[in-house]
Amino acid sequence: MAARTQPINAVRGTVKAVGQRLPQSTTAAFARKVKPLIPPELRLALEPQLKSIHGLSEQIDRLDERIVRLAENKYPETKLLRQVKGVGPLIALTFVLTLEDPHRFAKSRTVGSYLGLRPKQRESGGSAPQLGISKAGNSHLRWLLVQAAQYILGPLAPDSRLRRWGLELAARGGKNAKRRAVVAVARKLAVLLHHLWISGEVYDPRRGIRAEAA
Repeated sequence: MAARTQPINAVRGTVKAVGQRLPQSTTAAFARKVKPLIPPELRLALEPQLKSIHGLSEQIDRLDERIVRLAENKYPETKLLRQVKGVGPLIALTFVLTLEDPHRFAKSRTVGSYLGLRPKQRESGGSAPQLGISKAGNSHLRWLLVQAAQYILGPLAPDSRLRRWGLELAARGGKNAKRRAVVAVARKLAVLLHHLWISGEVYDPRRGIRAEAA
């Protein structure tokens, strides 16, 4: 996926350099959506990159289909995790294969620490400033959860209690507020996925919002 993100960013940057902006889009739909919006003077130069992006999207689609079949046939519990928008077959399958047995975690909230998403603390006198995350555990799964968190906080994600919570954190401002909000959402997402796996319950993304409104 990173191989596709780089040329997408390059196309956006080239268009931005001539004073225009391309609209928001999912990576999968990018080449098809923006092709007619490329400024005429750039179309010939950017055509090879758009073709490359389209080709990579087709390859990723084929791999995604194989992952979906594997998840459905051998790991049906991944369906519980995929109830959360932003969690696709790859994230769900990686989560299940990494944790292996959900019952070895006494509480769901310990999963965030297990995956290295818990901030470190440095005690200094009367203060305990928050440092970066510990980065323990499986780095690939941690990266996938961060990608999902970025989607949840992004403009294309549906409304949910998790999204609202993360946006509130980001809106508090301060240095690196957005980045810390992404990590915090990734940590809460790991806890949520473990809870859904253990409980088997139907996920209602707006349940907390409705309760507060009532």
